[in-house]
Amino acid sequence: MKKVGRTLTAIEVLSWPFKHESMSQISNNEQYLNYPVIYVLNGNKEAYIGETVYFKNRMKAHLKVRKNIDRINLIKHEEFNRSATFHLETKLINYFLGDEKYTLQNKSKTVSDFTHNYYNKPYYDQQLFKELWQKLHEQKLVDHELHVIENKDIFKLSPFKELSLEQLELKEKVLQFCEKQVKANTSEYGSLLVIEGEAGVGKSVVLSSIFNTIQERAEEVSSNLFGTENYLVVNHEEMFKTYKGIAKQVKHLKGKNFAKPTPLVNKLQKESKKVDIIFVDEAHLLLTKSDTYNNFHGNNHLEELLKLAKVVVIIYDQDQVLKLKSLWGAATLQQLKKHSTYYEEYQLTNQFRMQANDDVINWINSFKRKKLKPLPKDKNYEFTVFENMKDMHEKIKEQNNAFGLSRVVSTFDYLHKKDGGTYYVKESTGEYKMPWNTTSTKYTWAEKAETVHEAGSIYTIQGFDLNYVGVVLGPSVQYDATKDEIVIDTSKYMDKGAYTGTEGIENINEAKEKIVLNSINILMKRGIKGLYIYASDEALREKLLEYQKND
Repeated sequence: MKKVGRTLTAIEVLSWPFKHESMSQISNNEQYLNYPVIYVLNGNKEAYIGETVYFKNRMKAHLKVRKNIDRINLIKHEEFNRSATFHLETKLINYFLGDEKYTLQNKSKTVSDFTHNYYNKPYYDQQLFKELWQKLHEQKLVDHELHVIENKDIFKLSPFKELSLEQLELKEKVLQFCEKQVKANTSEYGSLLVIEGEAGVGKSVVLSSIFNTIQERAEEVSSNLFGTENYLVVNHEEMFKTYKGIAKQVKHLKGKNFAKPTPLVNKLQKESKKVDIIFVDEAHLLLTKSDTYNNFHGNNHLEELLKLAKVVVIIYDQDQVLKLKSLWGAATLQQLKKHSTYYEEYQLTNQFRMQANDDVINWINSFKRKKLKPLPKDKNYEFTVFENMKDMHEKIKEQNNAFGLSRVVSTFDYLHKKDGGTYYVKESTGEYKMPWNTTSTKYTWAEKAETVHEAGSIYTIQGFDLNYVGVVLGPSVQYDATKDEIVIDTSKYMDKGAYTGTEGIENINEAKEKIVLNSINILMKRGIKGLYIYASDEALREKLLEYQKND
């Protein structure tokens, strides 16, 4: 007797040469006709993943158009239904991208942006998919196990990710905006679409999906976007690496279409050229003042980009600004909205990163406003304050061994303490220390195994997920018991680059304080499964521990 949610038959992965003779032989077998199957077509470096109930006709079509393919791998199971194969196809595409063995030939229109619920979906999504991946791993069609891929940034920002209904609505809105405005705009300034949302609402995921679709349509003769020249811009070295990595794995994305803002502005100005669409991720990191040291001579990155493109779409969060020269005031953005030919905005609200309840999110948001509240409870999210940095680091290493991608990060308070050529994040007593993060030209910081022994900074972790995050609140973050509030000593925040560009700012200390509080907010919202805190300031540490004890 078969149990509910279980099956007695194993999933099969059958392989043949991708030739007419093989296809004829397979197509004459009744079990492959008019029955849902999944297939992987692969060559030496490229692969295509699909699903169909019309196997014979689908393979005939592929034989005519697929290049660099020499094998077909047919995936079958007696309990497959169309909803299940549709869903598993999408999962396979995302995991193949994260596996990085093949460049994918798939287009976004062959992948579901949203998978509906269907009967017994958890069984197919979890148990059957694990069995399938194990088979593919055994047959050397993939290189990595699932948990390794799931901790990769390239997987998390896959342009083929399933989107929520809110994200899907946004994607359609952006595509319509681009198609309409790219044809209508002939004035000096481009049209502007601003997408706002705080840390963890999935802004970069939906942008990755949108840009991939835009670039596919740019190659389609029938599309309104055919022949358009488009760019995705990000002023963040670690995020830039991730996007370039995605471009290497997706056939319809090119590395040359990903850029940092200053080099792109200078290049297009030199060529006296106006492109079609520029997307900007992490737009709060754009410069709002000239920066001759970094070769930017304009007044505002966004203003220059608006002059150089027919359409500009930006992802923006005012609470993630980390430098005074990138400080966005409401008036600045409002002025640029007026400059643009046409303007729209959209708000993303649903939190995706943190598996925490609203009480935890609200606690972090209150801290950002310098208010300290009793620690909230959440049975699904681990929120702990530590008496010393060593214990917190040991806990992070323990979680890293169990789940991977767990790291200690710190506020930028320690650059003045240099030992033997290395900067260290130190416990208040000086008994325990951790070296500041190293950087790599190829890998993002948290993906390097050895960085579990380092403390990350805001510049290596912004925009990325961790499973567990341990946050060191350095000497700049203090507690005033008389006022019962957080106090920021901006003189102890050692990121001096964050404080350059004070011209035109009325209340400089308040602006500096906002920079520090923004950095804390970002650090605290990195953890998917848990947040740990160690406070260097004794008064703050004792108050947090008191709240935890009374919890």
